[in-house]
Amino acid sequence: MESKELSERMRAAVSYSWRVFSRKVGNGLIPINKEASMQLQYAHILQQLLPFITFHENEKFEIELESNGIINGRSREIDLTFSGKGNGHEYHKIAIEMKCYRTLSASNGNRGATDIFMKDVYEDFYLLEQYVSCGIAQEGVSLVMNELSRLVQPKNKKAKCWDYDISNGAVFGPITLNTPIGGKTIDIRLGMTYVLNWVKHGEFWFLETQGVQV
Repeated sequence: MESKELSERMRAAVSYSWRVFSRKVGNGLIPINKEASMQLQYAHILQQLLPFITFHENEKFEIELESNGIINGRSREIDLTFSGKGNGHEYHKIAIEMKCYRTLSASNGNRGATDIFMKDVYEDFYLLEQYVSCGIAQEGVSLVMNELSRLVQPKNKKAKCWDYDISNGAVFGPITLNTPIGGKTIDIRLGMTYVLNWVKHGEFWFLETQGVQV
């Protein structure tokens, strides 16, 4: 976070905030029961870091939740955008998509639908690539938390949902996926390569992923 480059400081702040968030959630200091609370709590931590990555009086940073982005003529809500302006025309924006899986819903009902969750993680990868290619953001980062070890360390991958492999150590891309989930047609095309490395804190697993151009 001490880089001269605005973009590097911003990217480092995203990662550091995620590590702090992960440890606080894992140790029970921050309760998370759904994606909305995840977004709010993470954004709060990131906000606290902004003074520490501001090195010049003309540098300005902005964090926005649920901002709109247009992809292929369709409006999308980006979970979090982190923008920074510096000297002259220096400008950088990071789009962040988040996913949270709890076995119980906010109303204490059994959630189920792990196959949809796995597919949705891949859809986020696709959306982040689109945000960058459309010029909405310069970088895209995926942040995921879940409490099911079997999604991270599966005994086998025989079910069709494992076409959307989110296990620890999974490497994939570029790839096109169209395995139906929940009876719906799927068409996910990823142009980048992804390496998934989960970290466990308490009862939860945490993942930070960014596609790498081949």
